[in-house]
Order: sequence, then C-alpha cells, then structure tokens
Amino acid sequence: MKARTALLATLFAATIASTSALAQTHLRIGLAEDPDVFDPTLAGSYVGRIVLASLCDKLFDIDGDLNIVPQLALSHETSPDGKTVTIKLRPGVKFHDGEPFDADAVKFTLDRHMQMETSKRKAELSQIDKVEVADPLTVRLLLKAPFSPLLAQLTDRAGMMVSPKAVKEAGDKFVNKPICAGPYRYTERVVQERIVLDRFPDYWDKDRIHIDRITYLPIPDSTVRLANLRSGALDLIERILPTDIPTVKSDPKLKLLLPTPPIAYTGLTINLANTDRAKNPLGQNAKVRHALELTIDRDAINSVVFNGAYTPGNQWSAPTNQYYVAKFPMPKRDVAKAKALLKEAGVTPPVTLELMVPNQPDVKQVAEVLQAMAAEAGFDLKIRLTEFTTSLDEGVKGNFQLYLIGWSGRVDPDQNVINHIGCNTPFNWGKYCNETTQAALNEARSVSEPARRKAAYEKAMAQIDADKPLIYLYHQAYIFAYSAKLEGYRQAPDGIIRPQDIRIAK
Repeated sequence: MKARTALLATLFAATIASTSALAQTHLRIGLAEDPDVFDPTLAGSYVGRIVLASLCDKLFDIDGDLNIVPQLALSHETSPDGKTVTIKLRPGVKFHDGEPFDADAVKFTLDRHMQMETSKRKAELSQIDKVEVADPLTVRLLLKAPFSPLLAQLTDRAGMMVSPKAVKEAGDKFVNKPICAGPYRYTERVVQERIVLDRFPDYWDKDRIHIDRITYLPIPDSTVRLANLRSGALDLIERILPTDIPTVKSDPKLKLLLPTPPIAYTGLTINLANTDRAKNPLGQNAKVRHALELTIDRDAINSVVFNGAYTPGNQWSAPTNQYYVAKFPMPKRDVAKAKALLKEAGVTPPVTLELMVPNQPDVKQVAEVLQAMAAEAGFDLKIRLTEFTTSLDEGVKGNFQLYLIGWSGRVDPDQNVINHIGCNTPFNWGKYCNETTQAALNEARSVSEPARRKAAYEKAMAQIDADKPLIYLYHQAYIFAYSAKLEGYRQAPDGIIRPQDIRIAK
C-alpha cells in the first residue's frame, strides 16, 4: 500500500509540474471527487462549487460567520410588502471575455437560471416572477410572494453571473468553457485528472488575488490525497478523514482547519417513484422505511467511521441549529421493533435492496456499517460502489433503490430540504411529492420571522417523518488540511475554498 501511495504521489506531482511551468505562483488543491460541470445553471456537485468559487463571482457571498455580504451587488432593498427586491450593482466589473457586467447581464443570467429546461436553479428562484432592468446598474426582482431565502440563494450558484455574449455564441458548448466574472478564468480540464484556472488580470477586486494559477486535482483516495499534501505535491486538500487529524497535527509542515458548525448532511435517499426501480417493499411501504431506520445507530456510525468528529442527525438541520425540530428527536436503534414493522407490512425477510454508494473510503465504510446493522433485522443491502459523478447521473435517471449521498449545505435551511423533498425539484432523485409537505415548505419560504419559519418546518417534518423519503444520518464537518506555506487562508463554514487573500510564502 505504501509503495502504491508513493507511486501515485509521484505521478500526481509530475502531472502538476507539467501544468505549472509558466505559472509564477501556483496553488494546487486536492479534491475528493471529480466535479460535474462548471456552468452555474447546470452544476450540481459540492466539488463543482469549490471550483466555481474561483471562476464565478456571485451577487452576494457569505463571511466566516455565515453573514450575507455583497459581492457583485453593492446593496439591496426590499419593499414593505416583501414582493420587490431592488439590487444595486457594482460598477466597473468585467466578464472574462471583456464584456461589461451590468443589469442586462443579471437579467439574462437569472432568466436563464429560471427558464432553461435542464436548469438546477429553478427551485432556488421559483418565487421570482420577473426580473426588470431599472437602469444599467440596478435590477428589480418582482416576486410572486415574499421569499425569505432569496438573498441566501444568491450567495451560491443561483447568484453566479455569466457573460450573455459568451452564452449566445457558445450555445450548449458553454458548459465546456464557462465565462464568468470571478478572479480566475477557465484554462483547461482533463476529466478525472485536473482542472486549470489562470488569474484574470481585469478582476474587479484584483488586489486581493495573489496567486497566478490554480490547479484542482481529483484524488478520491483520501490516503493518496494526504500523501500528496505531505510530500509537497499539493498545497491544500479538502475533507480529510477524521482519523487523519492526528497525522496532520503532528506534521510541522501542515496546518489543520478543524470542524465548523455543521450545515451539511449525509443521508439515505429512497427511490419512491423514479422508474420501476422504486417497485420494491422499501419504495412502496413507509413501514419498511421506518423499519430500516430503526436498524441504524447513528452514534455508532459517528464513533466507528469518524472518530466522533461528526454530528449525528435525523433532519436537514443539525441538532444545534435554530431550525432543528426538537419534537422529532433521533430514534434509538431498536431491532425488535424493526422486525415487528416488517411483519406488520407483510414483508418476509430477507428484504434485498441495492445501496448505491459513491466510491469514497469513508462513505464506503458507512455503507458497510449500515449493511451489518440492517442485516440483524432481515435487510440484505447489496452495496454498489459507483464513481461520484456517475452516481449523480444514476440518481437523476432513477437507477437506484437506496442512495447514500451527502449535501454540502446552505446558510438558509430552505435549500437543505426543498431541493431534495420538494415536488419536482432538481435533487429530488426519489421523486417524493406530498401536498402537505410542500405547503409547509412553501410557508417557511414566505415568512421571515424565525419562530414562524420554525413552526412551518415543524409541520413539514411531521409529514416527512411519517413518509420517510430520506433517512438523515449525520452532519459532516469540513476538515481541511493545508501547507504551512499558505498565508491568509480562511475557511467559511460552507466548505467552499475562496481564493481571495491567499498567498504562498517563499
């Protein structure tokens, strides 16, 4: 194993060196997966968000305390009735193709997010009725109803702006060479090998950008990723295993970013109505889904796989979050009750199910623990390891029965639940749709007071808990490691690497 790791580290180092000959300063980042696409309208992966943070500035961003702050916007104002949001834009901003960023570009981008047939941003912006250009640096968003998560949506891909000229010229090829207004522009991508971005000299905030080139290298094996960091072939890696924390702490050449308050989660998405793969006892009977959950010991998973570094959870918000619904606490493991529920459901063990799992060491280990736990109640989980982006495609196609998959989390709870459980939303792979749930989630979107929003989420949780379309397991922490030569690096709680202010000491 050590020889294999050393060989892979050498190969990666050679690959990196070949892409950096012309770069004066070069930041090399190891990713746990190969991203999907870099078109903000179509992108759907967490690692894609990391790359897009360097390519595409947003109307708003978040700071280290999860506060929403302006980026391409300068300010915003909401009308007394909550149905008109006026946004003032930053002057003097250019896209990577030299085209000016203005109100017309904002309207074009938001309309594209909302209207493109394959857009993954539709649910995030569904309450916008119309985008109006008030003047070259002012847009008005006319809403169907008050929409409390709007600004939070615009801190992520829904707020990323693209060049209208580039989109019109490239058509469906825009996905291969995105043109945005971020600090770095797209240079090269070799799938499963590297993504190369180069500094954009006309970036509006260029005084905060100190590195000429960034190369992202997908390295799914966490051991190899860490080996490359320790050897100096990488400068920063995302999501180290909690079990590797002592190794990083003991290395004077490395620094560690310890877990932040969790906003992400990992869970079991259940196929309820997406193709014939849903036609099995789990997909068709809520009692069977409740039985499966009762086989799970979340604390044991956290202890065995993650050295206790994560937060066990049974909702889209962590137990420490203000929107956690305490009325529905985490159920304790109860194998006898699980067996009784299977009997009530008229199901005779073994209940054989295929569990699709992204091919990552820690997630694979979680699957194996789940497999062993579930077997005690009569479930036979067949683990199907799948390359990460392929698993996303399979999820969309409905080619799964159970899918162990994480969500990187958002600052507002809306996008942590509605995209996966709302009717006809882009990440609702299991095709769950319930009128009561949807009405409650819509209500939570339409009010701004935390107490009223939480009351609405409690209504939603009551129905979700009964239907059990998704079994939440834990809230993962973003544990990053990086070279001690990096200066000025700060990590926001959303786990996104922002290149502003990073320097490499000589």
